[in-house]
Amino acid sequence: MKKKSIKGICLRIFCFFFIIVSYQSFAQKKHPETTWKLWYNEPAPEIPKIYNDSLNKKSLVEATPVDRAWEEWSLPLGNGYFGASVFGRTTTERIQITENSMAGKSLYGGGGLTNFAELYIDFNHTTTSNYQRSLSLNNALSTIQYKQNGVTYNREYFASYPDKVLVIRLTADKKSKISFTLRPEIPYKKEFGKASNFNGRNGKVIAKNDLITLSGNGEYYGIKFEGQFKVIPTGGSMKAVNDQYGNNGKIEVTNANEVTIIVTVGTNYQLKPTIFTENNPSKKLAGNPDPHENVTSIIEKASSKTYKQLLESHQKDYENLFSRVNISLNSKIPEIPTDELLQNYKNGQIDHYLEELYFQYGRYLLICSSRPHTLPPNLQGIWSQYDVTPWTGGYWHNINIQMNYWPVFNTNLSELFQPFVDYNEAYRKQAEELATSYIKKYNPAALSPNNGDNGWTIGTGANAYSISSPGGHSGPGTGGLTAKLFWDEYDFTRDPIILENTVYPAITGMANFLSKVVKKEGEYLLTSPSYSPEQRDKKTGIHYSTIGCLFDQEMIFENHNDVIKASKILNNENEFVQELTEQLAKLDPIQIGASGQIKEYREENFYGEIGDPHHRHISHLVGLYPGTMINSNTPAWLDAAKKTLNLRGDLSTGWAMAHRLNLWARVKDGDRAYKIYQNLLQKGTLPNLWDTHPPFQIDGNFGGTAGVAEMLLQSHEGYIDILPALPTLWDKGFYEGLMARGNFEISVAWSNSSPYDIFVKSNKGGICTLRYPNLEKSIIEKVSNKVIIKSANKKNFVSFETNPGEIYHIKSIPLNSKVFDVSNLLIKEISSEKIILNWEKSANATVYNVYSHTGDLPDYELIAKEVTDTSVPFIIPANAKGKLYVFKVIAINKNGTESNGVTVNLAPEKQKL
Repeated sequence: MKKKSIKGICLRIFCFFFIIVSYQSFAQKKHPETTWKLWYNEPAPEIPKIYNDSLNKKSLVEATPVDRAWEEWSLPLGNGYFGASVFGRTTTERIQITENSMAGKSLYGGGGLTNFAELYIDFNHTTTSNYQRSLSLNNALSTIQYKQNGVTYNREYFASYPDKVLVIRLTADKKSKISFTLRPEIPYKKEFGKASNFNGRNGKVIAKNDLITLSGNGEYYGIKFEGQFKVIPTGGSMKAVNDQYGNNGKIEVTNANEVTIIVTVGTNYQLKPTIFTENNPSKKLAGNPDPHENVTSIIEKASSKTYKQLLESHQKDYENLFSRVNISLNSKIPEIPTDELLQNYKNGQIDHYLEELYFQYGRYLLICSSRPHTLPPNLQGIWSQYDVTPWTGGYWHNINIQMNYWPVFNTNLSELFQPFVDYNEAYRKQAEELATSYIKKYNPAALSPNNGDNGWTIGTGANAYSISSPGGHSGPGTGGLTAKLFWDEYDFTRDPIILENTVYPAITGMANFLSKVVKKEGEYLLTSPSYSPEQRDKKTGIHYSTIGCLFDQEMIFENHNDVIKASKILNNENEFVQELTEQLAKLDPIQIGASGQIKEYREENFYGEIGDPHHRHISHLVGLYPGTMINSNTPAWLDAAKKTLNLRGDLSTGWAMAHRLNLWARVKDGDRAYKIYQNLLQKGTLPNLWDTHPPFQIDGNFGGTAGVAEMLLQSHEGYIDILPALPTLWDKGFYEGLMARGNFEISVAWSNSSPYDIFVKSNKGGICTLRYPNLEKSIIEKVSNKVIIKSANKKNFVSFETNPGEIYHIKSIPLNSKVFDVSNLLIKEISSEKIILNWEKSANATVYNVYSHTGDLPDYELIAKEVTDTSVPFIIPANAKGKLYVFKVIAINKNGTESNGVTVNLAPEKQKL
């Protein structure tokens, strides 16, 4: 045995400490290393509001008033209970406050979210210099700093979830220099009765001592609302002032050293089943307590604490969530304001910091707008300055509310899903009644006499006060799309209690309904009526109604399949589960058309025959994302999805580009996904980084964040796919703390587009399976004791047993050498029965596999294996003439690594593609 050298021992010690230190800083880091900040060198501009009588308009988007200063330039804060938009002005500061139960009448009934309050602070600072305002994502703190007459003024704003308040801190670098008038207002006050279309609002603002109370009533729902504004100065003087009618109260502060302002708001809304089962709007809140006592209690408790205590409590709570994920795309922190950074990006100056910032901003917005014991974020999150919010500020269930929660699991924020669970459980009783009515109308033969036995359903339109049934422009698949979120909650957390108590009742209830809305049509079970969301007939302009559109069939398939998996886990494989299993084989959820596309409609032949070919919704691909049935194990379907995406087009509304981003990530085309991400930033993002439809909709922010995570990590195919859609320009970077199904926390560092470090934290134990080219040649080490883990490996995979709480380091990963696809793949027709496939060789492949596909089957047929030439003949079967054929060539290098593959279509007779 050779004696170990001092040099060797030192090297091993160094490596040991390097691994420990690098892991602690890389995979267990308590705070983000990067400063994530939106900042500007001027306040939100003074842009006049534009008013219109939206209640007499025919479009939900024509809301009033249009306020570009708010929409484009204000900075959002939120604590789940309410949101605040900060303008950062120096003459008169404006802080707009939204509370998601504050609603009234809308264009098509109730649920119209409306502005809760406007808070103005008159500083009369008109000759300022050195101005800067910012919003830190690291600690959810907004700051403003400027000079006026030789004095430096500072403001700090934060919205605390633990204390349920908005806190404003005013300081200066000289004593006795803080003077202002605080004056909250009730916006959009209207007379009750016919004059306001029975959508009146009244109230008073009363100042007394150090407190202003804003309170009133909304006519439509009988809503009672109250806000309290507490002023706590140090030094100087303070005076409460009301007008001659004891109204329009304000507080004047003069020559203070520093001031803390504490704000909270509330209504008499309570989330419970009767909100939804009661049909009379004026009775929905009947018997609920006045908000005064609760609002007063919150203010008193918060004002008994010091500013430091409030700030520390807020930051501890917020940072526990936000700091779980860190990301670097090898960027540099810019030295220019965010609006300039964005404008430069729009002009073609690509900046990875902005791409990182947008990703983290989506996580920030979700933390602000979705916290336990609050309502879920709506179409505008928790921010609306409108009298009548666009699309009522509702919970639209044909993609929008689901998109709000797409980043909740994979970006490590699973607790934030609870508001949607509570909302769903509250409306479930009404949803069961709607399900019974729907089945009774459209498939009475399947109706059960007991309400609950018919499951539950949800249509597109919903809000804090009501839900709807499928129909009009979106089919029953909206319910399956909703239930998918519940299965994902279990799949990511693997919490058996959540599965049994929350997930299983939700998904089985939905399956109960969906199993009763399909009817036998030939050899298949199809739903009728069926709608692909918001698509219209080209000829009539009416929303297109059909039988068994792919959106509905895919989501029924997904939900049935999720119930079957859940039942197996719970050992509850009963007769109903057997029925779902039998139905599953007859749903026929994917059909491929003559253009090589996944059909939107069963009666569709060529792409675009029915409906808008470039429609914002791309609902027939929900089986790809957020569903999972279209994946790399169904390569023919996956290529048909690519064809559909290309035909649909990249540019659309903000949220629709976010959906396309996730779809391209799922087909594992990183460069195309990145192009969509660039489009989202360049064409769908406002100066304050809010997404715009237009106007502002928050779902695009959330969808964009989810899409970036999906580019970097996927886990829907039964294994964890590392860097599955990494774009060429993200060749170096790292991320920490993204989540994979199975409750595995993943951190990856890469260079030259290949990972060199992968860390896996197993939160629940179980088998962890990872995929990356040549990963089977890597080393797996348990971090706690440096023991090398044996794994069951196959090409590109490692699979190993994990223990709860343990961390595993995958290292010595071979450099991935990308295999280039062939080019110029063409079909040369020799006769009506024979063709020859020709292509130009790959730059680094040695052989090629050639495949063919026809019909609707999910996989290809291998027709030529390990071809060394660049052409292959193919005889067309006699019974296949006139059908679409798809051919695929995959290049393979000397190590057996495959390229993505290139396809070419042999069109049906008389068609040119």
